[in-house]
Amino acid sequence: MGHLVIEKLLKALFVKRIGEYPPLIHDLRRICEKSGIELDMPQQIILDSITRFNINARYDDYKQSFYLLCTESFTNEWVEKINNCRLWIKEQL
Repeated sequence: MGHLVIEKLLKALFVKRIGEYPPLIHDLRRICEKSGIELDMPQQIILDSITRFNINARYDDYKQSFYLLCTESFTNEWVEKINNCRLWIKEQL
């Protein structure tokens, strides 16, 4: 769900900046590149990780290993990172 929230907000920012329908892609960093959003290295790493969460949760062969990774502390850490990312994007809208 975190990926979906960030993807939709980035696509809204794309529309605001570019004035066109957003690209039909799910790679969050690529959406930023196409939107002209400059990212520092920590932001790139976070967006790449969130994109991988989408892939891992979507495909059966990745689901079990991803499920094992998602401890309570891991989940809490990433919910906070995703929320911070969400707030950063909303400031630009």
